[in-house]
Amino acid sequence: MTVISVVDLKKSFGKTEVLKGINLNIKKNQVVSIIGPSGSGKSTLLRSMIKLEEINSGSIMIDGEALVENGKYAKPQNVKNMIAKMGMVFQHFNLFPHLTVRENLEIAPKMAKMGTKAEIRQRSETLLAKVGLSEWMDAFPGNLSGGQKQRVAIARALMMEPEILLFDEPTSALDPELTVEVLQVMKDLAKEKMTMIVVTHEMGFAKEVSTKTIFMDQGEVVEEGKPDQLFTSPQHERTKAFLKRNLK
Repeated sequence: MTVISVVDLKKSFGKTEVLKGINLNIKKNQVVSIIGPSGSGKSTLLRSMIKLEEINSGSIMIDGEALVENGKYAKPQNVKNMIAKMGMVFQHFNLFPHLTVRENLEIAPKMAKMGTKAEIRQRSETLLAKVGLSEWMDAFPGNLSGGQKQRVAIARALMMEPEILLFDEPTSALDPELTVEVLQVMKDLAKEKMTMIVVTHEMGFAKEVSTKTIFMDQGEVVEEGKPDQLFTSPQHERTKAFLKRNLK
């Protein structure tokens, strides 16, 4: 079942064309890694899926319903409902520094009235245990390492019970030893069949955990396929050159 379909998506910033007619399909339970050089449009594509960036033309379908069709967005309430199916984890955590870890998790579901106070509290405790941070639930973000903050950010996204999780370079701001703990949480989610779209520079994750890998360059999807095929037998010269530089 296709959960996200992108058709001829184009996006420009001023005169700079960032996405040049992107076409792709994401199926339920897939873990899709989007790789490519900096400036290739990966993050813009991801942000377009959740309307953090508005596209110029093309279509994005979420569960068969048009978020935007031929450049025209659905009604605001319909857009809100579709975006609610997705959670986003950013490169720089975006935690509220004045709230505790637990409060960071609980603020959005409380505002959205997603259960009683007790139910939301139970969910936050369960998710903090899941990401290995139960003992930090009453700490403030300033007392956490970067890896811990990113695990809080993942738990916070899961609090809204999304069907799809989007990750925008979730480990690029972390030291290597902290990257490992975040990738482990993501691997665990993949084992649970969470649909995930991950913009990443972590070639090991893309190769080992993904069910599909997309290589982008200069605003285009150059090549896509199963990781074992794309990493071992890339078809396009641009893909070959990128992998040669980035695979150790």
